[in-house]
Amino acid sequence: MSRMPKLPLAVTMGEPAGIGGDILLKAWVEHGGALPPFFVIDEPARLIGLARRLGLEVPVREITTPAEARDTFHQALPVLAQSLATSVIPGSPDPRNAPAVIASIDRAVALTLGGEAAGVVTLPISKHILHQGGFTHPGHTEYLAELAQKAGHPAVAPIMMLSCDAVKVIPVTVHLSLRDAIVSLTSEAIVTAGRQVAQSLRDFFARPNPRLAVAALNPHGGENGDMGREEIDIIAPAVAQLQAEGIDAFGPTPADTLFHPEARDGYDACLCMYHDQALIPIKTIDFHHGVNVTLGLPFIRTSPDHGTAFGIAGSGKANPSSFVAALRQAAEMVIRHERAVLAAERAAAHTPS
Repeated sequence: MSRMPKLPLAVTMGEPAGIGGDILLKAWVEHGGALPPFFVIDEPARLIGLARRLGLEVPVREITTPAEARDTFHQALPVLAQSLATSVIPGSPDPRNAPAVIASIDRAVALTLGGEAAGVVTLPISKHILHQGGFTHPGHTEYLAELAQKAGHPAVAPIMMLSCDAVKVIPVTVHLSLRDAIVSLTSEAIVTAGRQVAQSLRDFFARPNPRLAVAALNPHGGENGDMGREEIDIIAPAVAQLQAEGIDAFGPTPADTLFHPEARDGYDACLCMYHDQALIPIKTIDFHHGVNVTLGLPFIRTSPDHGTAFGIAGSGKANPSSFVAALRQAAEMVIRHERAVLAAERAAAHTPS
């Protein structure tokens, strides 16, 4: 990247028994010189031991403030200390460490909202393990929204977008069973997602006139109601509303024809009706470079588009590419935001009073 954000990115611990530490350390070793500066909120001793286990030479330097990270980053991995309740065995998660995982997220968000970090990049968590430790949210997205609301941003309506160079997809319903997703799907949810995605594509992805595809829910788009009426009763009215608001949206289009190369050339992002309808295509098209971006928060947040992979944790087999892409995506979004703020300030300075 030719330009870096003014502030470092805050990286959360993620599930310490998963591959988060592996990809963090490998990314710093393999790509450090080309990455935006960041610091990780984690236990320094754990990372030192993990680097030794992986055979990686990573000098770990404990910092006390995010401001130290930018000068430290190219000589050592900056770590803002977060103690764990018990030692970590790769591949064997322990719910006793759940409070530290959650605290890492809390601190990253607080530091970003407080103007000490440029954005948040979250390493993968295990929802099941966190739930055993008392976590009550379906996932990262919902928890980040609550943190933003508690910090004084009550109108937050976060939208999950999965992004790679080839495609951007948005699940309108997210962490629900397929049965519950179908029941909960509404025109209002589709319109809300479409508005946020269109605005974010303009603000952060250099798409001044974004085009949105909207996927059908049922096979063959419902066959005019013969295979379900959701397209007629829910999705088509939402598309019409988006169009009425000046958003270039089209659909509902059968999902099985939306993701081949020629189809993808016709839109900037695709609204999908449920989780796997969105995630299967992006993970098939570019598994190692997908990035999870949360739109609609008062801060920038990205994450690798994969899970904890307990089966290979601590083995050195984990691929850091998605984490690297998440760091770069966050930095690009920060830079575009900084440019937009600067342009607005300049315009205001030249506006006659």
